[in-house]
Parts: sequence; structure tokens; C-alpha cells
Amino acid sequence: FPFPYTPYLIQEQFMAALYGALEAGRVGIFESPTGTGKSLSLICGALAWLRDFEQKKQEEEARLLAPEESGQEGKECPASAGPGHPQSQGTAGEPDWVTAFVQKKEERDLVDRLKEEQIRRKKREDRLEKIRSNVQLKYAAKRKRSEEDETKRLLQLSKEVLSEGAGDALEQLDHNEEELILAEYESDEEKKVVSGLGEDDDDLEEEHVTKIYYCSRTHSQLSQFVREVQKSPFGKDTRLVSLGSRQNLCVNEEVRRLGALQLINDRCMEMQKNKHEKKSDEENEGKKRRVSRTICPFYSYEQMQFLRDEVLVEVKDIEQLVALGRETKACPYYGSRYAIPAAQLVVLPYQMLLHEPTRNAAGIKLKDQVVIIDEAHNLIDTITCIHSAEVSGSQLCCAHSQLLQYMERYRKRLKAKNLMYIKQILYLLEQFVAMLGGNVNQNPSCQAVSQTGTVLKSINDFLFQSHIDNINLFKVQRYCEKSLISRKLFGFVERYGSPASAVKSSKENEKLSGLQNFLLTLQQGADKEADTPQGPVMEAEHDQVRAASPLMQIEGFLSALTNANQDGRVIINRQGTVGQSSLKFLLLNPAVHFAKVVEECRAVIIAGGTMQPVADFREQLLSCAGVDPGRVVEFSCGHVIPPENILPIILCSGPSNQQLEFTYLTRNMPQMMDETGRILCNLCNVVPGGVVCFFPSYEYEKQVYAHWEKAGLLTRLAVKKKIFQEPKKANQVEQVLVEYAKCIKRCSQAGGQMTGALLLSVVGGKMSEGINFSDDLGRCVIMVGMPYPNIKSPELQEKMTWLDKTMPRAAGQAPSRVLIENLCMKAVNQSIGRAIRHQKDFASILLLDHRYARPAIFNKLPQWIRERTQVKPAFGAAFAELRKVRTCVLCAA
Repeated sequence: FPFPYTPYLIQEQFMAALYGALEAGRVGIFESPTGTGKSLSLICGALAWLRDFEQKKQEEEARLLAPEESGQEGKECPASAGPGHPQSQGTAGEPDWVTAFVQKKEERDLVDRLKEEQIRRKKREDRLEKIRSNVQLKYAAKRKRSEEDETKRLLQLSKEVLSEGAGDALEQLDHNEEELILAEYESDEEKKVVSGLGEDDDDLEEEHVTKIYYCSRTHSQLSQFVREVQKSPFGKDTRLVSLGSRQNLCVNEEVRRLGALQLINDRCMEMQKNKHEKKSDEENEGKKRRVSRTICPFYSYEQMQFLRDEVLVEVKDIEQLVALGRETKACPYYGSRYAIPAAQLVVLPYQMLLHEPTRNAAGIKLKDQVVIIDEAHNLIDTITCIHSAEVSGSQLCCAHSQLLQYMERYRKRLKAKNLMYIKQILYLLEQFVAMLGGNVNQNPSCQAVSQTGTVLKSINDFLFQSHIDNINLFKVQRYCEKSLISRKLFGFVERYGSPASAVKSSKENEKLSGLQNFLLTLQQGADKEADTPQGPVMEAEHDQVRAASPLMQIEGFLSALTNANQDGRVIINRQGTVGQSSLKFLLLNPAVHFAKVVEECRAVIIAGGTMQPVADFREQLLSCAGVDPGRVVEFSCGHVIPPENILPIILCSGPSNQQLEFTYLTRNMPQMMDETGRILCNLCNVVPGGVVCFFPSYEYEKQVYAHWEKAGLLTRLAVKKKIFQEPKKANQVEQVLVEYAKCIKRCSQAGGQMTGALLLSVVGGKMSEGINFSDDLGRCVIMVGMPYPNIKSPELQEKMTWLDKTMPRAAGQAPSRVLIENLCMKAVNQSIGRAIRHQKDFASILLLDHRYARPAIFNKLPQWIRERTQVKPAFGAAFAELRKVRTCVLCAA
């Protein structure tokens, strides 16, 4: 395998196993600890396979085309296979000459197809090579763009001068309000999606070449992966395209200012629609002047084609792609999508690949392709989350009020089918609120719920009991998508919904005062309910979107109700008032949405730094998706650090011989919290640098902190370590981490009594995933309490019941019990994996709960940690081991 440096042995093993899995078309579960060069192993192993695969394919093409080129294609079949030999029969009872004729025709068709592919490939390669070698071409294109921009500007000025003073013959609605009117909805049938590129674009009709789809969780992880590709031996000659959401790739500032993803999506689609309708509007222009609709200036076929080629010529990450889009005045969102067919490596967030409608909209075709899902430890939860949806009573009432006001204002302008669907949506909203025990015509914040509590129902039961089983939700969902009603409604509320907005006439004031007062009451109610000051800008924008355009959220809930009855549940949560109550769809069977991926793909690789325990992937995801167990292959490797660089210890009791068992009943006992504090004090006395202590929840961390403060333990801890707490708000995390790192660096240089810092964190919080506590930042990682999930949660209880009904018992254990243990250990493994980040790093891991020594739990630790773990019944023996090394990673669980 080509590699930028001499690979570790485990990297060679990883690449060989990956190559074998791709060649054999397997579904692989690959685990390689963080710090072992997993990304580079994935890149070099997968792209080496793709290079060899393409070479074999070209050799096969050359072999098939060779006879034709040498003039042998026209040779007749042997006489024995001719029509004059009826005695010669094929295996299916056909004469041999018929079989030979059919075979010959198939070969000719194959040769013709290969010829077409060769022509397309040659054309693409020539075009890209021309761009690579001819820098002048870029300057010429840039100059042409400038000229076109100036022409458009002058043309627009001319139109404005000509149209100045003209009246609107249709109705007294101004330009902006005209855009709020729903277009005529002609049919319920699916229509072919308009590509938006123009009818003469044969260039992009080329076949999708065999490619690798690489997915990860966040855009930053994807950018990091692309940078690794750029540094790899494949960086110069790999056609790579980075995909992302409009929120990340849009370069139209007017659209970007909307902030929320759904608003950006709807606005973008509306501008496209305006572009496609422009031509027909101009053709039909007669006596009545048509109002010009906003069109995105970056949605230009010629410029996006140029951007597509630029993307394929040189590997670019998302930031570079956006910069190129601004420079070329072309949309990076669509330009990158047009590059998919010719790309060899497509990099995208895994939400985009795992959600079928998004996948189809992006033009992603998985047939016979390779998918690599990195950072896949939360894959099951991710699929569940993507396909679940929740709406509150406030959102339902607000959407009903908005939609009713919209319909009343524009009733005369709306076609019959639009009115029919709007009335259906209004009816659905009324019934949803009724299921929460409320009435849409009253303020949800003032309606008390008589019977509070949580009820779970099957999809069919919910549809029947809410009296909406007679409505075709598939058609309503399709109408919402095609008509862009949520965007129109948002524009309407944006114009009239704010209490501060000036309304044009007293008549309009009368019409819309109800909506304004309602939204104002909702906002005041939300302010009263909030127990904390106003959050950051991002949170404020989110609140604005929730209040201004709740129909967007409700569309997701309607879509979720179209799942099969057995695959999900509807949770009716009645709390205090109707506004505080909610309806939630819970997906129980994530495999139903993953099945198509594994069915269509040639090979699927699920990879991560910590994949243990893998039973969930095998049973809940792959087995339920119908994957043959013989097709599944597992690979797990150790770490590159020397054995002496890590010291994992399971500690069964503390300094005062208090047994460590942090159950829900015992962990709140004062003596248990005191014992944990004493352990920390001892460790902080000998551990240099940073100590990271994980608690099972924010509530428990807050409780322990208050107890330590009262008992004086915090003062003792602060002598050796400055204490930091993980913030709940995401925008404050970076600031805390910076201060934590500065403190450790300052203490190491000063050499005083204070030796570093102690960071109190939470399992499943901001610090437990994606944060690198390398070197002095994480010489000790502490987990207080086994992070079992809340077993009283209705969602978890329903999931456990479903598993017990559908899954076989494994080793005498109920599937629900296995689920609880697996969820706990996945959280533990992620948290303790924060410390060892590279080959020369060192740390120790101390698991403070005797239950970790149980085989069922112990065997769920990562192998490279498990094989070095010591079980210590008493604190003295553990402390003696810890003093032998310079580090300590403490997991008090």
C-alpha cells in the first residue's frame, strides 16, 4: 500500500483487512483506537483497492474490445452451431446456433456500451487535463463572468426604469407579498425532479464511476479527513468531492442570513423554482404585468459546470469549496453535486447518506458502490434520531393560527387544490392538539391538561384515535414538499407576525391582530418559563424559527407517521399545559432504514476508534437489515503505545474501605460522595498535569460538587489542581477548554505547589466525545458512576420491550438487559478513550466500581484496554501501582 511514511504493523493489518473486505463485498466492523492513524489507513487501504479495481476493469475492457479492433468480430459461428445442424441443442433446449446468436448480441451490446464509456471517460479526462495545464482558461472564464455581471446589472436597471410607475392589474399586492402566494398545485402524482442545469447538458449524463462514499459525523471531521487525503500519496490524482448542507455551502448572503437550515433549504428551493418559472412567465406575458421573482445569481449552469471541473481537478475541503464558489460566482452546493458522477471519493456527513430522501435529492446512487462510515460508534442512535420527530402543543397551535390567517387573507388568490390541502393540514393540527387534551382556538399556555402523564401508542392506534386515518398522509407530505407551503407561511409571518411590524392599513390590522397577539403571548409565556437568561445568538435564532415557522417541524412529524406500524411508536406526553405537552415519534427499528444501504452497496465498512461492544451492530442493525452473518467481518487492533504507557485499574473500594458501587440507591449517600472525594484528593497529589473526571449526569455532578464544597473537599483539591466544570452551553465549551489548557501549561512551567487542573465532566456531554485530552491535558481521566441510561424513560422502556419481543436471547440474557449494558459501556469506552491520542502519549485508567470486574461488563471494554487492566480490591494496592508511573487516568464508575 502506498503510504506517506513507514506504517505501523497494525496499520498494515488494517489496510490488508479493509482491502480484503472491499474485494469480497463484505460488511465490515473495523475498530482502530484513536491515535493509531485510522484515517490514513482508511484512505490508503480503500484508494489502493479502488486503483486496482479500476485497473482490472480497464484491462477487462481492453480484452473485450481487442477482438473487434483486430477485425475478428465479423467471423461467423462454426458450422456445427449453424441452423443446418438441428441435432446440436443448447442446455435450455434451444439449438446451439440460437444460443450463440444471443450470446454474440450480448457481447456486441457490451462492446458498444464499453465504447461509449471510453468516449465519455476520455472526454472528461481531456477536459480536466486542459483545466490543469491551462491557467489562462481560468482568467478567461473570470473575465467573462465580470462582463456578464455588468450586462445583467444594466439590463435590470433598464427594466426598473421601464416598469416605474406601472400598476398591478391583478390585485393591490406589492412585489414582496406576491411571492407569498402558493403556486397552483396541479397533480398529486410524483413528477420528475428538475435538474436545474438546462436541457442541453449531455456532459453530466455520464455513468457514475465506481466510487467510495466516506461519511463522518461533523463537517470539521470531514475537513480533517480531506486534509489527510491531500497529504496522502493519492492526494494529487484522486477526484474527490466534499458534500455538505446548504447551511455550510451556500454563498448567497441573503439566504445565509436566514440562519436556520430549514429556512435556507426552503428559500433556496423557491429561488430555483422562480428560475424555472421565469421562462414560461416571459412567454405568457401579455396585458398583465408579471411580478419578477427573486432568482439566485449563483445558480448559473455555466458557472456551476466550471466549478464542478475545478472540484474534480484538485482535492478541496468544504472551506476551499466555499471560497471557490465565491470566486467563480457559482453555487458550491449544486456545483459539488454535479461532480458526484465522475468523482472517485465522495466525502459527506452521514446524516446525508443515511436519510433516503436527502440521498436521492443529492443524486447519490449507492448501487455497487462502497460506503465507509467513520466515527460510527453512535450509528444506531444517529439513524433513530434522523427518523424521529417531536412537536410541542405550542408549535401545533401556532402553526394552526398562522395557516388559518394565511388562508383567510389569500383565499381568493388560492386555487381549489391548495385550499383543499390547507384545510386538511388545519384538520390534522386540530386533531393533534385534541390528542394533547386541548383546543387550537385557545392559548396553549393557558390551557391546563386534566390528565398528565406519558402514553405510548402504535402508529395505527394513534391515527385511528385522532380520527385522521381517512387522510392520505403520503399525499399531504408530498404537497408540503412540492408547494413549499412552510416557506410561504414563514414569509407571511415574517411580514406580519412580529408585534413590532408596521401593518399597512387598519383593515389589515384587524385581520392580523389575532395572529400578532397570539405570537406575542407565546413569546411572553416562553420568557416566563425560561429559568435562565437569554442564550447565545444561535439559541435566539432557534427560538425565533420555532416561534415563526413551526410548520417546518410539523412536516417532519407527518413524514414520520408514514413509517410501517411495527417500526415505531407515537409518544403522547401531556405536561401541565397544552403548550408544554408534546407528540413524539420514536423509531424502534433503525435497521429498516439501513437495509437499503447494505443491499445496494458492493461493500459497507463501519469504522470507529471505539466500536465495542459490537453486538448491537450485528443484531440490531445488520441482522435486522437482513445481512447474511457470513457477509459480516470484524477487525479490531491494539494500540501503538508501549504496554507500560497505560495503566487501567478496576478499583473495588476506596481509602476507607468503602465498597464502590454507584447505583441509583447508593451513589447519593454522603459516605459514597466523601469516598470519591478522598480518592480524587489522593490522585491529585501524585498526578501531574490534567485530570478529567467524568460523572454519569449533570445533576449528579452538581450534587457531588455541592457536597464537596460543604465538606471542604474542594478546598483540599484546589491546593493541587485548579477546578473547572463542563458548561451545559455548547458556545462556552471552547472557552473552558482554553482556560483549562492554559492553567496546565502555566503550572508545568512555574513548578509551584499547584501541579495542573481538574476538569469535572459528564458522560455523553460536550467533553466525552470529539475532544482530545492528549499529553498533559489528560494524564488522568475519572468517571464517577457507571453511566447507565435512565431505565424509567418511556422511550427506553418501549425500546426494551420491542427488543425482547423481536430479538433472540443471547447467552441466557434478555436483549433488553444487553441493551442497557451496551449503552453504558459505549459511553464509558468513549470517555476513557479521550486520553491516549498518539504513539508517545501515556495515561492510566481507574474504573471505580466493583461491577466492572463482572465478565459481562469487563468483556465489553476495548481489547487493547482490557488486556492490560488490573483488578484491585483495595485502594492501597491500586495507589501503589499508580505511584510507579507518572500518570493516572481515573474512571470512577
